[in-house]
Amino acid sequence: MTHAKCLLVSFVGVGLLQGCARFHPQPLAPERTAADFQARTLADDGLRSFLETNLLATLPAWPLPAWDFTKLTLAAFYYHPDLDVARAQWGVVTAGKVTAGERPNPTISVVPGYNSTTTIPSPWLVTPSLDIPVETAGKRGYRLAQAGHLSEAARLNLATVAWQVRSRVRSRLVELHAAQETQRLLQEQQARQAENLQLLERQHEVGAVSAYEVTQAGIAADSTRLALRDAERQSAEALVQLAEAVGVSASALAGVKLSFDGLGQLPGEAKVSEARQQALLHRADILGALAEYAASQSALQLEIAKQYPDVHFNPGYEFDQGDNKWSLGLSVTLPVLNHNLGAIAEANAKRAERAAKFNALQARVLAEIDRAVAGYRASLQKQADADALLGRLQKQEQRAQAMFDAGEISKGDLAALRLQLSASALARLDALVKSQQALGQLEDALQCPLDLPAVVGLAAP
Repeated sequence: MTHAKCLLVSFVGVGLLQGCARFHPQPLAPERTAADFQARTLADDGLRSFLETNLLATLPAWPLPAWDFTKLTLAAFYYHPDLDVARAQWGVVTAGKVTAGERPNPTISVVPGYNSTTTIPSPWLVTPSLDIPVETAGKRGYRLAQAGHLSEAARLNLATVAWQVRSRVRSRLVELHAAQETQRLLQEQQARQAENLQLLERQHEVGAVSAYEVTQAGIAADSTRLALRDAERQSAEALVQLAEAVGVSASALAGVKLSFDGLGQLPGEAKVSEARQQALLHRADILGALAEYAASQSALQLEIAKQYPDVHFNPGYEFDQGDNKWSLGLSVTLPVLNHNLGAIAEANAKRAERAAKFNALQARVLAEIDRAVAGYRASLQKQADADALLGRLQKQEQRAQAMFDAGEISKGDLAALRLQLSASALARLDALVKSQQALGQLEDALQCPLDLPAVVGLAAP
């Protein structure tokens, strides 16, 4: 073989090596990741930039004096690991688009030989051959289309996960607000019960009331004390659960002022009816299911295209004892024994499966919306009744206070009415919490915020 030919082979080998990717190890250190998680705070400068980017405004102060639902949701979008997993899954599927678009590499084979019976003009025989595959029937385009649809489904799954993160933040914030308000109302009720118990004990001493009435008041006071301890426990647990929903440790929320503004606002039926039809057509999981169905369509098209064989061009060269010989070959797989019907049937069945899953998902979403709307309407009615009852008792308390000041009723009568007012306030709080929970379920069914502006913020921080 001539020196020029050897040099050409060397250049080809170097070029192939230069195009190769290299492995870079990235070991995981559990101690470091745990320490990084514990170090997360709501005063992080990166979080501030993330908030300003998504709120389209410069924050007047940092750290924030108070964190409301919108800002806590953005903090969850910045920190929560579920979104990191969804972004990574999107990255994996997106990388598949590169694989789908790659063209098959040509192959080269060399079969050297040596003729030991002669040395003139040369005993060497070298027969390199090249195989250049050419895909037919648009197979590469179908692969790219399938990968594109799967990438879109993964992107929409990121939106679904983001909504789930938002939903958990809202639910935990409502639970924390309910626990703290319950704790406050129980403290007021406990103080009124203690005052009422003292009055009854003094009345019992003079024979105005029976011992049974005093005992019952004492039991009610003890029950309230136990309920207060339970509310304190729920408040502590709700704070930890809120930190988990945001994606930080419980210590990161220590000393942070939380704002519950907007949790008492409940939208009416008009906004619900507007969002209903949009949800059936534009929920992220529904759009994701449509993208997966489109990917199954492309997969079926690819399998049908595989019925048509690819073409292989086989140019060759032979160095035969000093003679240079050239050849041009062509090879095609003959579709004699099978026509890829098995793979086509499988792809067709998978397309039917995706269609059935989409129909089932849409039916489930419709039922979920109907159930959430019914529950929300019932909770609104219950809250309206609780508000009316509380309002009547508040007016009665005002009248009773005036009558007590005028000496028309006793202090015990006033205390009893105030105890009723405390119980009514707790019932009204319970109705409000259930309304907020029903609103959260409705928003989850619609995947649309009804009482607050939508927050997207899905890009990697």
